[in-house]
Amino acid sequence: MATYKAPLRDMRFVFNELYDGSKLAELSGYEEATPDLVDAVLEESSKLCEQVLFPINRSGDEEGCRFENGVVYTPKGFKEAYDTFVEGGWTAINCDPAYGGQGLPKFLDAMVVEMICSSNLSFGTYPGLTNGAYHAITAYGSDELKDKYLPNMVAGKWSGAMCLTEPHCGTDLGLLRTKAVPQDDGSHKITGTKIFITAGEHDLTENIIHLVLARLPDAPKGVKGISLFLVPKFLVKDDGSLGPRNGVACGAIEHKMGIKASSTCVMNFDDATGWLVGEPHKGMRAMFKMMNTERLMVGIQGLGLAEVAYQGAVAYARERLQGRALTGVKHPDKPADPIIVHPDVRRMLLTMRAYTEGCRALAGWVSMSLDLMGHHPDPRARQEADDLVALLTPIVKALFTDLGFEATNLGMQVYGGHGYIREQGMEQYVRDARITQVYEGTNGVQALDLVGRKMPAHAGRYLRRFFHPVAAFIEEKQADPVMQEFALPLAKAFGRLQQATGHIARAGMANPDEAGAGASEYLRLFGLVALGYMWARMAEIALARQDGDEAAFYKAKLDTARFYMQRILPQAGGLYSAISAGSRTMMAFDEAAF
Repeated sequence: MATYKAPLRDMRFVFNELYDGSKLAELSGYEEATPDLVDAVLEESSKLCEQVLFPINRSGDEEGCRFENGVVYTPKGFKEAYDTFVEGGWTAINCDPAYGGQGLPKFLDAMVVEMICSSNLSFGTYPGLTNGAYHAITAYGSDELKDKYLPNMVAGKWSGAMCLTEPHCGTDLGLLRTKAVPQDDGSHKITGTKIFITAGEHDLTENIIHLVLARLPDAPKGVKGISLFLVPKFLVKDDGSLGPRNGVACGAIEHKMGIKASSTCVMNFDDATGWLVGEPHKGMRAMFKMMNTERLMVGIQGLGLAEVAYQGAVAYARERLQGRALTGVKHPDKPADPIIVHPDVRRMLLTMRAYTEGCRALAGWVSMSLDLMGHHPDPRARQEADDLVALLTPIVKALFTDLGFEATNLGMQVYGGHGYIREQGMEQYVRDARITQVYEGTNGVQALDLVGRKMPAHAGRYLRRFFHPVAAFIEEKQADPVMQEFALPLAKAFGRLQQATGHIARAGMANPDEAGAGASEYLRLFGLVALGYMWARMAEIALARQDGDEAAFYKAKLDTARFYMQRILPQAGGLYSAISAGSRTMMAFDEAAF
């Protein structure tokens, strides 16, 4: 059976030891985010996830959502779990106290989100979309819209949804056809159809606030003519109470490979009343505020699934008896040794562990940068944090979800044939993980964003936010005999990344296909180097703490770092070779021959 125990010790390691998260309490607005409060929130969140959300994960997958007479019903137990979630204030963690939020750091929220995604990814999509919509409205909505809608969204009474995709356009939103016609009272009438809308309709909240991309009558062609509108399921009266049903309805729900307890809807807008969010024809800027928040959270979905898959695989590997160890019997009192004695099983488990703990550390860097970006008193520090987040967002989204899918597959492989059987729970993680590589912009699109936008931005300024600290770390540590086994492999891989960056920059200017052809490998290379940097830093901490009550924890951290440096990071060489091969290997192939 699947198992989950929140990895609180490792979360505390990342928050307290790797980044000294206590410094967040020194920032304006975060004064209450003391280590004691952070620890209490993590403890309570772990109880919620282990005892409320995890027990309905498999049953929710098997039952799925159902669509009857225009109404979407979530699986048994989801409404009760959501009510418990709301009562605990979990919808308000990182929201502004002005609207009823708790104003806690995004770093803390990211760790809570990981636990939610591990325990029940489908459930997590509902509050997750609401949080994304909240951030978009907070950043670009008028004071009137914010005062009218945000308090109930923060409280969890109302939820949010993001309505972008149409049947004929996904990534290329410049093709969208949904129309917005201005009205005399300042509102707009929205007409069109959206598909693949997560949490577009459900029975968890009394109202759903849709953020909808549409075109005004005078809109320019392409993405420069897209505006963003707030369209509630039920209109809201001046006193805040719910009025009549708006002209928005669910036409169907999708029958999917995974996240079956998350409603994925076809939404029809028929002269629905909506209000402009932000400026006319500037909707993509506002929507990207929501999408970038969601992309980081989707990355953490991959991390969460990798963690729960790892835990299940370890538990099974300890119990499953098959064969004897190659070096001789390890458990003579048993008819066979547990499979954890076999090198290939350990290879899979350590790969999962190295990915998971490395991604958790990198998520900490990004989420702490989000906090600095919004709260640091120094404008320069805020800009530097903003730059780092912009650079690493596509990497977190794509790398974490790629590795999450790999980890869930490895977890299923550890189980062998039993992993393919539903009752063990592992195959669900594989199916759930697969969508994370697709939604909020496919991972190929993330790679194009990295090489096409982020890499050249501001004459390489974003890159410097990563390259400079890594280079400084290597320069300082590679002369240290104790740190050489970590610093030298990192230096070699970092050199490959620098060479690949130069190659793509030069070749891409002459032929854009050159950048496109190497984009996915470049993102993977960048991500593996970033994880290598994380592991080297964690190893340095672990080396200094090999004695004491927690020696076993730090020894495991150090051994995992060694595994990563020697068994995973060397992939950088192959990735660099693939990038250097250029675009001809694929673009010269005759289209008719496919």
